Amino acid sequence: MTTYADFHASVGALDAVETLFMVSASESPDRVKDHFAFIDAAARAGVQRVVYLSFFGASPTATFTLARDHWQTEEHLRKSGMKFVVVRDNLYLDFLPLLVSPEGTIAGPAGNGLAAAVAQDDIADSIAAILRAPATHDGRTYELTGPEALTLDEIARVLSAHEEHAITFVNETIDEAYASRAKYGAPKWQLDAWVSTYTAIAAGELARVTGDVERLTGHPPMSLSTLLAKRG
Repeated sequence: MTTYADFHASVGALDAVETLFMVSASESPDRVKDHFAFIDAAARAGVQRVVYLSFFGASPTATFTLARDHWQTEEHLRKSGMKFVVVRDNLYLDFLPLLVSPEGTIAGPAGNGLAAAVAQDDIADSIAAILRAPATHDGRTYELTGPEALTLDEIARVLSAHEEHAITFVNETIDEAYASRAKYGAPKWQLDAWVSTYTAIAAGELARVTGDVERLTGHPPMSLSTLLAKRG
């Protein structure tokens, strides 16, 4: 199976591609290196433009560890010589129900922090709008969010109403968060990513609501309640 790390295979696969939509590789310790290899391959193949799906608040000092990976990827893309469009999505609204444990809790060190999570359908619509006329978006960075920012306690209440049983938020300490996830046997970098998802919320780094979904698509983004009702 060809991966982003396979420079020569990527060069061949990207021959005659003008605009490339690049989704980040699977989470791994080598993901940034693999991204660099793929971007270099795209440049070698003559790709003119890359539309990269990044993450909200990507920066070298982001609390969410994987957002730092996205920042490094963005920087490499900016230096590649190709045109680029960066699309940073917030947490997935679709993922929020999966945070609920069998015991009916959402547990993590998020405190009263807010997340402006966005539906995957709205991300897809936004990307499609860009790809229909990519040259008009060159050099831009879009930040995709839902219509509102909610605490995990508020999210638990919305999910409770939809599921018709009690779901509660447990505000773990950081030590408790690591301990409760240790049973999965994940490497430390992965545990850091999981826990820092919550600490990024606590730090307020996922709270800002933007209008980029509506600007790109012409329709407002879905709320959590709307998404749940749509899914039935």
